Amino acid sequence: MKTADFDFHLPANLIAQKPIAGARDLSRLMVLNKNQQTIVDKHFFDLCSYVRSGDILVFNNSKVFPARLVGKKQNTGGKIEVFLLKKITTTKTGVVWEALVGGKHVATGQKVVIKDQSWELLIEIHERLSPQTRKVTLFCLEEKLPEFLEHLGQTPIPPYIHQMSLPESELRKKYQTVYAKHEGSVAAPTAGFHFTKELLQKLKDQGVNIAYITLHVGLGTFAPVKVDDVLKHHMHSEYAVVSPASARLINNAKEKGGRVIAVGTTSVRTLESFSQNGVLQSGEKWTNIFITPGYEFQCVHGMITNFHLPKSTLFMLVCAFAGTDFMKHAYAEAIKNKYRFYSFGDAMLIL
Repeated sequence: MKTADFDFHLPANLIAQKPIAGARDLSRLMVLNKNQQTIVDKHFFDLCSYVRSGDILVFNNSKVFPARLVGKKQNTGGKIEVFLLKKITTTKTGVVWEALVGGKHVATGQKVVIKDQSWELLIEIHERLSPQTRKVTLFCLEEKLPEFLEHLGQTPIPPYIHQMSLPESELRKKYQTVYAKHEGSVAAPTAGFHFTKELLQKLKDQGVNIAYITLHVGLGTFAPVKVDDVLKHHMHSEYAVVSPASARLINNAKEKGGRVIAVGTTSVRTLESFSQNGVLQSGEKWTNIFITPGYEFQCVHGMITNFHLPKSTLFMLVCAFAGTDFMKHAYAEAIKNKYRFYSFGDAMLIL
């Protein structure tokens, strides 16, 4: 299986540069039936017409934290960026994280100062943990780190969004689902962006069940595939949790004939990671599940997802679910009809 098999031409003007104006559910919705190979163009507020009483929608309630820190090298004043990914450990002097580090002439032992008028944080760069990441130490008490990040950190919007003009305070609200609860993601589970509290209530009133799981989005979700052979791609692990209550709710819905509809590829990966012989198990673990065509789904009957970039692990996952040829056709239709792609883009429902 070659990475090139999942390539397609995406016009740059279709990569959404900002959130849709107005209510979140005004975004467009492409509805796909993978068995009948049909495509219907709708809006997200039409979702209620395609889910039925007894179905269960599963949401990733992870919350994005301000993981991007921009500062200066202590010795030269050169600009450097530290993008926190996941905590490794706590020491007497600070908190050790795995991070992406960007800047010119980054060296082991280098110190970086992050500060504003009131707050200042010192970071030391350590050895590489992978070709992409390094170990770093943030010199502060672990219990004080959230305050430092609140004041000094920036919302980690994806690098392809170049024209974002929203102030940080507003961006933190926009780049977050309305049901976000457990802080730990460095990228939003963006399929959930389209839901409003009103739409969630309407679905509940219709008899649709709602369940929440957690996967803290990290490098595993958004790291690009850089190898020719898909199966040689290394998926980074991400922390996931399925509570006993959510597992019971989802298993009960399945037993009664309801469809499990995952909201977002992170929800899909979590549900499949915790499923054994078609039964969802509760628990918590690090998962690096990589779903590609040929994978046999154990839990998920449908999914809501945004439109992904070419050759991404996310596009490979939806191809595994609905078929590569059908998904390429659907994406060609999306491009033809000017659907908006990726984080702030439009959505599709695959049943």
